[in-house]
Amino acid sequence: MKILVETSARHVHVTKEDLEALFGAGYELTVKKELSQPGQYASNERVTVVGPKKSLPNVSILGPVRSATQVELSLTDARSIGIVAPVRESGDIAGSAGCKLVGPAGEVEIQEGVIAAKRHIHMTPEDAEKAGVKDKEIVKVATGNEGRKVVFDDVVIRVSDKFATAMHIDTDESNAAGGPNSGEIIR
Repeated sequence: MKILVETSARHVHVTKEDLEALFGAGYELTVKKELSQPGQYASNERVTVVGPKKSLPNVSILGPVRSATQVELSLTDARSIGIVAPVRESGDIAGSAGCKLVGPAGEVEIQEGVIAAKRHIHMTPEDAEKAGVKDKEIVKVATGNEGRKVVFDDVVIRVSDKFATAMHIDTDESNAAGGPNSGEIIR
């Protein structure tokens, strides 16, 4: 079964409170582009992510707003700004590094929330059944273009009827595999 492989570039998820601190009271995210996952979108809004060594300007905020502010960086991005980011599933931010976010109306200092997202496959229940996998199962995925074929290990399966089937890897992983656009679960 071929699976769409998408590169998830650096981005930020914010709470309503942090969005208002960064952009002003009552501010709402505006949709720039719908993403493959239903209801998710890249917004027009951008922030600067500030670490101990330097900053990453123009980092996209993904919407809609979340219950916790989270910054997802590649390991290269995190090192470049002086942050040690653990590899975690999205939402698993307890004990992770913090940073400062700067927007046009203010700034927010988060105490935790900077992670490198664990590579994962969002799957519909129907596609998971077809592929013979279950939620939270760890698999390997063969992908890559000629001269850059790779097998990604430690890929977590995430099954929900709210998902569209697609694998997400960060920019470091995508570059290593030559920017793949499809993969196949192998055992």
